[in-house]
Amino acid sequence: MASPLDARTTRGLVTVKKYLLLSVAPLALAGPALAEDKPAAPAQPQAEVPANAPEEVFSTGVAKGRDRLDSATSTSAIKERDVQKLAPRSLADVLRTIPGLRVEGSSGDGNSNYTIRGLPLASGGSKYMQIEEDGLPVLEFGDFFGVASDIFIRADSNLSAVEAIRGGSASTFASNSPGGVINLISKTGDTEGGAIQLSSGLNYDEQRLDFDYGGKLSDSLRFHVGGFYRAGEGVRDIGYNGVKGGQIKFNVTKTFSNGFVRVYGKYLDDRSPQYMPVPVRISGTLDKPVLESFPGFDVRSGTFLSPNVSSVITLDGNNRPTRFSAEDGMHPIVKSVGLEAQFELAGWTITDRMRYSSISGGVVRNLVNTINTTGALSTTLAGAGATLSYASGPLRGQPITNGSTLNGNGLLAQMLLIKYNIRSLDNFSNDLRGSRVWNVGEGDLTVTGGIYKATQALNTEWFYTNTLQDVVDGGDSALVNLTNAAGVPQTQDGFYAYNLIAATGIYRRTFDVDYDVTAPYGSVNYHAGKIAVGGSVRYDVGKVRGQLIGSDLGGGRVGVTSYDINGDGVISAAETRTGILPLGSPAPVGYDYRYLSYSTGINFRIAEQLAAFARYSRGGRANADKILFTPAVSMTSGELVNSRDGYDVVKQAEVGMKFRQSGLTLNLTAFLAKTNDTNLQSGGVLLKRTYRAYGAEFEGGYRRGPFSLTAGATYTHAEINKDELNSAIDGMTPRHQPKLIYNVTPQVDTRYFTVGANVSGVTSSYAQDVNLLKMPGYTLVDAFLQFRPADRVQVMLNANNLFDKTAFYELSQNAIPANGIGWGRAANGRTISTSVRFDF
Repeated sequence: MASPLDARTTRGLVTVKKYLLLSVAPLALAGPALAEDKPAAPAQPQAEVPANAPEEVFSTGVAKGRDRLDSATSTSAIKERDVQKLAPRSLADVLRTIPGLRVEGSSGDGNSNYTIRGLPLASGGSKYMQIEEDGLPVLEFGDFFGVASDIFIRADSNLSAVEAIRGGSASTFASNSPGGVINLISKTGDTEGGAIQLSSGLNYDEQRLDFDYGGKLSDSLRFHVGGFYRAGEGVRDIGYNGVKGGQIKFNVTKTFSNGFVRVYGKYLDDRSPQYMPVPVRISGTLDKPVLESFPGFDVRSGTFLSPNVSSVITLDGNNRPTRFSAEDGMHPIVKSVGLEAQFELAGWTITDRMRYSSISGGVVRNLVNTINTTGALSTTLAGAGATLSYASGPLRGQPITNGSTLNGNGLLAQMLLIKYNIRSLDNFSNDLRGSRVWNVGEGDLTVTGGIYKATQALNTEWFYTNTLQDVVDGGDSALVNLTNAAGVPQTQDGFYAYNLIAATGIYRRTFDVDYDVTAPYGSVNYHAGKIAVGGSVRYDVGKVRGQLIGSDLGGGRVGVTSYDINGDGVISAAETRTGILPLGSPAPVGYDYRYLSYSTGINFRIAEQLAAFARYSRGGRANADKILFTPAVSMTSGELVNSRDGYDVVKQAEVGMKFRQSGLTLNLTAFLAKTNDTNLQSGGVLLKRTYRAYGAEFEGGYRRGPFSLTAGATYTHAEINKDELNSAIDGMTPRHQPKLIYNVTPQVDTRYFTVGANVSGVTSSYAQDVNLLKMPGYTLVDAFLQFRPADRVQVMLNANNLFDKTAFYELSQNAIPANGIGWGRAANGRTISTSVRFDF
C-alpha cells in the first residue's frame, strides 16, 4: 500500500489547497450575477425525501430548488423506496426507468452506455449526460474510454433519491452536460434511525449486506453513515468469485440559525465482472433476424470469463514483464472527501459544494476479436494442417481432436484480453454560487451568479493481449494452443500475441493528461403571477496539458518487438508479437478550448394543477480522450489542428405541459435537438458528424387507494445529418436508436405487503450506422414482492427479467454473416433474489 505521502496524494493535497479559497471567496469573484428561479425558502440543509411527501421540489440542474410546476424544465425523481423495490443489479437498472433515457446496461456494474432524447451514442459511456453524486460530477467527463463514470458510484442504502433533468438548464448549471444531469442524492440524517438488510441470490451466487444509520448528535449536529459489502460469483456463470468488495459513506451536518455546513466522505473498493459480447447465431432476414444461442453457450448467462483465463500477461508501462489478475474485472478504488455549505448573508443565499476524489484501480475486459469454426480460424492464423490443444484448465496439454464438434458448437474464439490500468483519475470540483431575490413591480426578480472550478486527471495505461479460447459457458472456457503443420507453436500458453494484433502496437497507450476547467455562470428569472420567464448562461474555459505515449502517434515510433516473456531463453512465435511502449518518444498535449452555453425559457402556470412551458438551449461538451491519438490533435505541438474540435454543441428546443392533482401526474414534452459529435467508434474510426433528433416524451403517475401506476415513454426520430468523413451514411438512423422506449410500473401497496412489476422495452433498432441489420425490440419484466410480517421487518422477493427473455443491446455485425456466426451483448437472463430488512 502506498504511503500516505506518496507523490499522487501529495499532488492531490496541493490541488485541494490551490482551490480551497474558492469555497470561501466572496460572491464578487463570481462575476455578473444572473438567475433563473423563483424565491426559495430560507436556507435549510438538504433532506432526504420523506416517504409520504408529494413529488414537488426539484433541485438538480437548476439555480435553486423549486416546485416542478413552476419550472420550465423536464425533470424526474426516483425515491429511495422505489429503488428498493427494483432491487437493481446495477446503477443502469435504476436509470433505465427514467423517461427519456436510453440505457445499454448489460456490462455489469459499470461501463454502461447512456444518452438522452436521441442524442448520439456513437461510442460508450455518457458523453452528453453528466452523472453526479450530491451535486458534483463523479468524473468531469463521463465517456473516458474503458473507465466510464458509473464504475465509480454505487446506489446503496445511503441513497435518498435520484433526480434527473433532461435538456433545459442542465447545460448552464453543470459543465459538459448539454443533454441532462443525473444526480444521486445521499441521506443526511434528517430522519432518526437506520436499517440493516441482508440479500442473497436464489438462482445466482451473490450475498450482500447493506446498512445505514443517521440521527442527531445534538440539537444542531446530525450525521449519517452507511454502506454495503458483498461477495459471490455474480449474475452470470464465471466459475469464480468475481464480485467482492463494498463501500462506506458518512456525513456530518452542523446547522446554524442562518444555514448549515456539511462534511462528508466516501471509500469505495469493489470488484465486479464486466460482461462483454458473446457468440450468437444469426439467421433470417436483415429486417427480421433470428438471434439464437449456440449449443454450449447461452447468451443470457454465458461469458468468456473463466478461472482458466486467470492472468493478463504483458509488458507494463515501463516495458517490463508483468501479470495482472484477469479476475479483477472492474475494480474501482475511490477515496473522496467533500464539503457543502449554505448560508443567508445580507439578503444573499450563498451555497458552496466542494469535493476531492482520489481514484485508482483498473478494468479487465475479455473482448471478442473474431469467432469462427475451429478449422477456419486455425487455418487463418496458422495455415492448413494446423492443430489445437488445451493451454489451460483441467485438460491442459491434451490435443483437441474433435474440432468440428468441440463443445457441441465447433467454434473457436480469438479474444482480446485487455487491462486498463488506472494510475489516477483524481478530480477536484468546487461549485460556488449566490442568489438574491428583489421585489420588482408585481413580481419577484431572482438573480444568481456562480463559478465552477474543476481539475480532472487522466493517467491510464492500455494493455492489449491476443488469446485463443474455446466457446463454452459456465465458467469452463479454456485457453487453446495453436501449432502449424510444421510443428511450430504459434501460441504460448494460449496467447497468440502479447499485443492487440501481430503487426503493430496499436492501442498500447499511456495517457498522462490533466484537464483544468473554469466556468462562470449565472441566470435571471422574473416571476409575476402565473408567468415565470428567465434565462441562464455559462462560459466554459478548459486547459488540457500532458503527454501521450504509443506507436499510434506515428513518426517512426515502434510498437512491436520480440521479448522473452516467460524467460525460458527462447523467443517463441507469440513472443515475436510483443507490444511495447515507445517511452523515449512521448507526444505533448497542450491545447485550450472555450465555449458558451445558454438557456432561456418561459413557464405559464395556467392553473394550480396545470402548467405549460417552452425552452431553447445551447450547451457544449468538451471532447476528452476521444480526440487524443487522432488527427484532431497535433502529434508534434499538442495543439488542436482545428479549434472547433475541442468541443461539441447541442442545440435543443422543447415545449411541454405538466398536470398534477391529488393522485394524478401527467407530463408531456416535445423536443428537437441538433448535435455535433467528434468521436471514436470501434476500430479507432474517427467520426465528425451532425445529428438531428425530434420526438415526444411522456411521464405519468396515478394512485387510487392501494393501487398505483407510473409510466414513461419516449418517441424519437433521429438521423445522421452529415458525416464529414463518410457521406454514405448521411440520412441514416444512428445505430441502437429505437423509435420508442417505454416503461410501466403497476403496483398494489398495503400495510402488510407491496406487489408489482416494472415493464420496460424498446422497439427495433439498427445494429450499425449503415442501417442494414436490425436488432429486434424487446420487453423485459421485473417483478417484486415486499412482505411486512411485523413492525420494522420486511421480507422481499425480486425477479429481474422474470420471463427469461433474450434481449440484445448490441450486435457487432452490420449484416447477416455468411457463416451465421456473430457476437453481441445481451441482457442478463432471469435472476431471482431475496432479502430481509430490519429498520430501527
